[in-house]
Amino acid sequence: MAVVQFMVSLDLSVVNVGLPEIGSGLGFSELGLTWVIHAYALTFGGLLLLGGKVADRYGHRRLLLLGLPLFGLASFLGGLAQEPGHLVAARAAQGVGAAALAPAALALLASTFPGGKERVKAFGVWSATNAAGGALGVLIGGLLTEYASWRWVMFVNVPMVAVALTLAWRGIAADRPAASRGRPDLVGAALATAGTSLLVFGVVRTDKHPWSSSETLTTLGIAVVLLVAFVYVERTTTRDPLIRLGMFTNRSVAGANAYTLLLGGAMASSFYFVSLYLQRVLGDGAARTGVEFLPFALGVVFGSALAIKLGFRLPPRTLLIGGGLLTTAGFAWFGMISADGSFSVDILGPSIVTSVGIGLCLAPAVSIATAGVAPQETGMASGLLNSTRQIGASLGLAVLGTAAHDRTGDVPTPEALDDGYALGMTVAAVVVAVAVLIAVTVLPRTSAAAPAAAEHGSRDLLPERD
Repeated sequence: MAVVQFMVSLDLSVVNVGLPEIGSGLGFSELGLTWVIHAYALTFGGLLLLGGKVADRYGHRRLLLLGLPLFGLASFLGGLAQEPGHLVAARAAQGVGAAALAPAALALLASTFPGGKERVKAFGVWSATNAAGGALGVLIGGLLTEYASWRWVMFVNVPMVAVALTLAWRGIAADRPAASRGRPDLVGAALATAGTSLLVFGVVRTDKHPWSSSETLTTLGIAVVLLVAFVYVERTTTRDPLIRLGMFTNRSVAGANAYTLLLGGAMASSFYFVSLYLQRVLGDGAARTGVEFLPFALGVVFGSALAIKLGFRLPPRTLLIGGGLLTTAGFAWFGMISADGSFSVDILGPSIVTSVGIGLCLAPAVSIATAGVAPQETGMASGLLNSTRQIGASLGLAVLGTAAHDRTGDVPTPEALDDGYALGMTVAAVVVAVAVLIAVTVLPRTSAAAPAAAEHGSRDLLPERD
């Protein structure tokens, strides 16, 4: 499960350092280049709920073994791309494969370790590999882009898929699918994916069509209608819904997903802004930029290990608040970058602070979002959390990237680019601060333990107490 999650997380960031090379090699526009990231994040996030439901219905191991070859094939075809549309399509196909992999992997982890110290350790390992994949993706992408080709940021997934497929085939026992309650809700999946995609598309296009323009208002209006229709379908469908809306009456599930939505948006934006700042403002090469992300990766791993130790003594809510405050401080520090700065002055310090804070947050958020959920709904709960994270990443990058582009203007001098990236990081700090406020006000101080859910086998979430 750790190998699978590392690979899925890696692909959210491995292309970041290679974006300048990808843009010039395939002829992307400045904002069009962000769709290399959006295409993956949107299909990943939009289909995760369906992936979680299918995993519960047909078996988590079975879906895992189907998703891995799809992910590998899409990666291989992406490396062969000859024009922007080819790469965007391949990245979207990768997202489909990841939407099958991630909820199945997390559901297997949650059901294998239902509670106690072993659960803390397991989710600590999962969060460390998840975050390290995102951070090390920048390092790996930089080295491959400079010394091989940007195409290898796609090809690199193929051997990882082979390793993960071998480990999964030999090391994971077959699990019993949940009792069938009807066919999966494909209409709901289409509405969720189309709605989130249009929402991001509308925000990204504000560089050409202002917020008050008819084009933007129409696009965003249609997106809202589709998302409202999704909620209606989930409440009234005779098929097996993608998500039981009653989950959101549980403060732990609702709070953890809201927290993750905001944190995911800030994280994705930070990788994007910092990698471009190092290359386009400071003039560092792709390989050097990748190496300069190493302290960030190590900080995340350290923060995740610290979360394991503190998890035996402190409730997850406390770790989310403390880690969120540390992350907020790190992003605010990033917001002070300057055009004549340097890695040691402008990047190293905030990288360490931010990454340790993120490492402290990841495992507690997952544990809270899946604790108290009946075993037959673990795929649904994990799919919801992963979907929230990826949609947050895409929306966050769309909003913050557009804000940074507006601040930069039409003449991308190093000074103008610096102003834009600094604004984006400052807004990211505000976003994480809001996430901390949600943890303080929404999450209960104590929550029902996961083992109790397993014993009762109820489809309803257990009640919580303050």
